[in-house]
Amino acid sequence: MTLFKKGEGTFDSADMETLVGPEAYFQGAMTVRGSIRVEGRVEGDILEAQTVVIGPTGRVRGNVCAEIVVVGGQVNGDVVAASGLEIKATGRVSGNLRTPKLLIEEGASFDGACSMSAEAGKTAPDLDPERVAEKA
Repeated sequence: MTLFKKGEGTFDSADMETLVGPEAYFQGAMTVRGSIRVEGRVEGDILEAQTVVIGPTGRVRGNVCAEIVVVGGQVNGDVVAASGLEIKATGRVSGNLRTPKLLIEEGASFDGACSMSAEAGKTAPDLDPERVAEKA
């Protein structure tokens, strides 16, 4: 079962505009205007993306803010998804979630709080770099 099916106005892997490959390591916040797939490591926030897919080998240490988020790897940080969030069976999330639509597959791991009100995914988390650094 999957939350986002092809043909329902969601993503297709051919639509991925940015790829952080399995051997890549990125440090720092990134603003993505389209879609991104992470198969490597990202240490920093991913902001303003349309679709963020964290593949099975992907690791993100930071906050993720996008329209749609699919986690098949690991995220250590808060996730805000304006339309929907899916945590695959191989996915691990340690942080708070805000989204109006959530699917967690059997075998997935989630440790944090979740807000699913109608306005839950409409606002970005507090990602002021100075305040984020203070929390670390």
